[in-house]
Amino acid sequence: MTRSDAGQTDEHVVLGKLTSPHGVKGWLKVYSYTNPVDGILEYPEWWVRRGETLERMTVVQGRRQGKALVVQLEEIDDRTAAQALAQAEILLPKGVLPELADDEYYWHELEGLAVFTRSGERLGRISYLFETGANDVMVVRGDQDAIDRRERLVPFLPDDVVLEVDREAARMVVEWDPEF
Repeated sequence: MTRSDAGQTDEHVVLGKLTSPHGVKGWLKVYSYTNPVDGILEYPEWWVRRGETLERMTVVQGRRQGKALVVQLEEIDDRTAAQALAQAEILLPKGVLPELADDEYYWHELEGLAVFTRSGERLGRISYLFETGANDVMVVRGDQDAIDRRERLVPFLPDDVVLEVDREAARMVVEWDPEF
């Protein structure tokens, strides 16, 4: 499963962000939402969003630097140019993401799905997901059609908690006690 963060568009998914300059030659530190973390470096072109501006940029080179990732982007050749990109989001067109097996999902595909218990009670919609180390967790927020407005943390455990994912119907069925 690959994480995408809030802020994606219908055509793009957010895969990370440029955090700050690294050195004086225009390199930038990268915070990646992909799994594995350096999977973001496999894409030779990124769409970089600063505010409302979305610009295609070419990755010249990237690498691990200790526990972090750093990248050099075409035409960004000094610290000032790199600083102008600090905190910008890294997006990719959804169409360039690798196809997954039927039982695998990108996080952006799950976000927004309506969540129902096996008995048909609506718990709400998946707002976002996060990793815990043991398993991924879905944050399900109650909405106007749910049994209540509570926020629930539901583990993403296929065949145990997650019984069915229907992307076309935008719904998921879970084995989950609504009182929990």
